[in-house]
Amino acid sequence: MLPTRRMTLLFTLLLVIALSSSPVAPYAANDQVITETQTQASMAEQLNEVLDDPRLKGALAGVSVRSAETGEILYAHQDQIRMTPASNQKLLTGAAALNTLGPDHTFETLVLTDGELRGNVLHGNLYLKGKGDPTLLKEDFEHFAEALKEQGIESVKGDLVGDDTWYDDVRLSQDLAWDNESSYAGAQVSALSASPNDDYDAGTVIVEVHASEIEEPTEVKVVPQTEYVNIINRTETVEEGGPRKISVYREHGTNDIIVEGTMPTDGFRYRTWVSVWEPTGYALDLFQQSLAQTGIRIMGKENALGPTPEGTQTLVSHESMPLSELFIPFMKLSNNGHAEILIKEMGKQVHDEGSWPKGLQVVSDYLEDIGLDAEGIRLRDGSGMSHLNMVPAQALTELLYLIQDEPWYDVFLEGLPVAGESDRMVGGTLRNRMGDTPADGNVIAKTGSLTAKTSLSGYVTTADGHDLTFAVLFNNYMSNSPKDLEDEIAVRLASITLEQ
Repeated sequence: MLPTRRMTLLFTLLLVIALSSSPVAPYAANDQVITETQTQASMAEQLNEVLDDPRLKGALAGVSVRSAETGEILYAHQDQIRMTPASNQKLLTGAAALNTLGPDHTFETLVLTDGELRGNVLHGNLYLKGKGDPTLLKEDFEHFAEALKEQGIESVKGDLVGDDTWYDDVRLSQDLAWDNESSYAGAQVSALSASPNDDYDAGTVIVEVHASEIEEPTEVKVVPQTEYVNIINRTETVEEGGPRKISVYREHGTNDIIVEGTMPTDGFRYRTWVSVWEPTGYALDLFQQSLAQTGIRIMGKENALGPTPEGTQTLVSHESMPLSELFIPFMKLSNNGHAEILIKEMGKQVHDEGSWPKGLQVVSDYLEDIGLDAEGIRLRDGSGMSHLNMVPAQALTELLYLIQDEPWYDVFLEGLPVAGESDRMVGGTLRNRMGDTPADGNVIAKTGSLTAKTSLSGYVTTADGHDLTFAVLFNNYMSNSPKDLEDEIAVRLASITLEQ
C-alpha cells in the first residue's frame, strides 16, 4: 500500500489530467468573462473568433465591452494593457474640454490699436490679436477690414502687428513625426491662424493641381490665395490616358511648396492640404490682403510680430462658433489641430499658460477626478498623433460609461461619427464603414489610425436593445490595417442578444 503522501500526490496528478482532457470554452488565456452566463459565453466565442485572425499574430489586441447601463464588464481581452490609441485619444481630450471649457466656450479674435484716428489716418499700430480660433476664414479678415473702413480708416501710420502670445510659441507637439510636418495632420499650432475652408484645418492651405496643355506645367492654385506660400511647380502635363502621379510637400523650415509629377490632359483635379510654416504670418497676410482690397494702406511694416501693449483700444472683435458646434468637425473629421488647440486652451484657462504640458495636466486631472486611473494613462498630445500615448481599452469603455451623466454628454455623443451615414458631418470617418449591417446607424464611435495602429471606441445597441460601450485597439501588426476586424466586432455586438 502506498504511503498517504504519495497517494495524495497521485490523486492530484490524476485529477489534473482528467480536468485538462475535459471540454472547455475556446477562450484565450488572457480573456476574461466577468459573469459566467451562456449569453456572455456566446459573446466571448464570437469575439474570440474575430481576434483569432492571423493578421493579429504577434500583435497586441486590447478589447473591452461594458454595459453602458450598469458599467459591468461583459468581455475583456488584454483590456488592461496600455496601448497606443491613435485618434481615440480625442475621446479623452474632448471630454476634458467640454468639462473644463464648457459647450458654450468661444474663441475671440481682436483688432486693436495703440493710436488714435485723425481724419482718415490712424496714427499708431494696428494689432491683430488671436486667442486660438481655428475657424478664421478669408471672409472673416475681409469683415475686419470692412469694419475698419466703416470707422473711417483709410490709412494706418504705423505697423500691422500679429499677436499670437495667448499661447506659447511651441508650434509642434513633442512626438510629431518629421514626415507629418507638412501634412494637414501635423499643422503647427498658433493662437493666431487661419483655415482654408469650413473643415477648419487651421494653419493649412489647399493646393489644387489642374491639367493644362500637353508638355506644359500643370496649373496649380492655392486656396485661399496667399503670397505667404511659394509654389515651386515641377509638374508636366502628359497625353490623354497618361499617368496621374502628383506629389505635394512643403520643404522644412520654409513656405516653399514643391509640386511634382505628371497630370494627363484628361486627368481629374488633384487636391491636398498642406500645412504652412508659422501660421501667425499666414493669418497676418490674409488680413493685409483684405485691408489692401478695401483700400486701407499700411504705411509701416505689414508683417510685424509682437504682443499687444496695455491700454490699447479694441476696434473690431470676432467670436468663433461655440465649442458645441466646433465639436462636429473636430470629432467627425478627426481634426488634429482642433485637439491640440483645445489642449492649449485648457492650459490657458486653468493655469494661465497655453502650453501642451499645462493643458495635458488639465486632462490628467479630469480623468483622475472622474475615477479613472490617470497614472496608468500616458498623455503626450491631444490628437493621438504620438506613438507614445498609452491608454488601456478598459479605460476607454469606463470613460464612455462615466460621462453619460454629464450635462454636456449630448454634445459629446453628437460629435462622434455614425456608421454608414453618408453625410460627412454625420457619418464622419465612419461614413463608408459598416453600411447595410446591424451596425449601420447604430454604432457611434471614434476611429483612430497610425502606422501599425488602429482603434475604434464608442457605443452600440444590441439586437435586444441593450446599450454597450466598447473599445478595440490593435497595435504592432505587420499586415495591412485590420480595420475590418474592428468593424466585425462592432457588427457582432450590434447583432448579439443578451437576454435568452
